[in-house]
Amino acid sequence: MASKPHPPLMKKHSQSDLVSRLKTRKILGVGGEDDDGEVHRSKLSQMLGNDIKYQVREPVGLRVWILISAVAFTVMALMALVLPKQLYDIVFEEEINNTSVSIRLYGGALLSLSLIMWNGVYTQEKIIIQWTLLSEACYFAIQFLVTSVTLVEMGSLPNAAIFLLLSRVIFLLVTLLYYYYLGRGRPKKI
Repeated sequence: MASKPHPPLMKKHSQSDLVSRLKTRKILGVGGEDDDGEVHRSKLSQMLGNDIKYQVREPVGLRVWILISAVAFTVMALMALVLPKQLYDIVFEEEINNTSVSIRLYGGALLSLSLIMWNGVYTQEKIIIQWTLLSEACYFAIQFLVTSVTLVEMGSLPNAAIFLLLSRVIFLLVTLLYYYYLGRGRPKKI
């Protein structure tokens, strides 16, 4: 008995077939990276609840910076809550009796920000890390402005306050640099 010869294999070349293949690969989570250089979870793994997150390209030292920020915010918050008058005396080199409530409120706000920083240390989500850096940058910018206005109103420039202002500018620049680098990703291929 003679077997029939199989017809020659046809190659798919149409645009709709290529788009269909790309959609299938995307749904299955097979293949390369997107334009930002990240590999996203497949739709199937999202539906099944697979929480394995693919690695996000992070700048060198980002996790260390967020950890340092979290520790610094926590220490400053605890100092403001426990020793408000001494903290004011250190920065402005002036003794005031009415500021303990406002400095304790400042400590509570700092403690809330430190919780955000601690969350940023452990998360793998790029958007959470970006929002953590953005909230940190906003804090440094606002603290720089408030401290500057306070020093102008007082008419004095204590060394501790100048050091505080310079450190806030440096921290703001480093935080914005990490924020910019993390948001920028890899340059697109042409």
